[in-house]
Amino acid sequence: MGGFGSGRYGSRGKDCTDDMRALDVRRLQRDGLLKPGSVFRWQWSRNGDVMASINIHVRADTVTLDYRQRSRGGEWQDVTYPVRLDWTPCHFGGDRAWWRCPAVGCGRRVALLHGGSVFACRRCHDLAYRCQRESNASRSTRRADKLRERLQWEPGILNGDGGKPKGIHWKTYFRLYAEHNKAAEAMLMEYEVLTGRLQGRLEAIDAKGWR
Repeated sequence: MGGFGSGRYGSRGKDCTDDMRALDVRRLQRDGLLKPGSVFRWQWSRNGDVMASINIHVRADTVTLDYRQRSRGGEWQDVTYPVRLDWTPCHFGGDRAWWRCPAVGCGRRVALLHGGSVFACRRCHDLAYRCQRESNASRSTRRADKLRERLQWEPGILNGDGGKPKGIHWKTYFRLYAEHNKAAEAMLMEYEVLTGRLQGRLEAIDAKGWR
């Protein structure tokens, strides 16, 4: 059930990390699933529907991934292979788990493996982070809206601020408020630059038209 197609959610931005299903070793460890002998199914859902799943069998220093996948509408194939686990000590006791990328010639220590025909690290899949594809204006807009969400304000800086929400300390509120204003100011400055460039191009087109 589930299985994997291309391993991506959509057709746009195919080379970004958030377009591919990720297996986060930190999440598995936090949920207590990395105990030797554990056998479980991990699922990815969207809008309440299961989109893909894999079976995971945990041993002392490895996990075995077992799933079905197909490429470009081809035949479904059963895939099974081990992924090594690595452990590093934490400053306050205990150990932190890492994947060792199973791609041939890699073995890089990472927290995330991204799905495809083989689960591998970001570099092996040649993936970029979504924020690397954003313009400065888009990045500032996203940052401002994220802060507005934390402040329980309506999205969009043109909607003004909604004041201090209940349950947030004043010190935290003032910090978030200042960060929001900084992001909003950066966004407006970027759009002002873009508007100036567009105006310059329009003026150049008008000037050529009068010749």
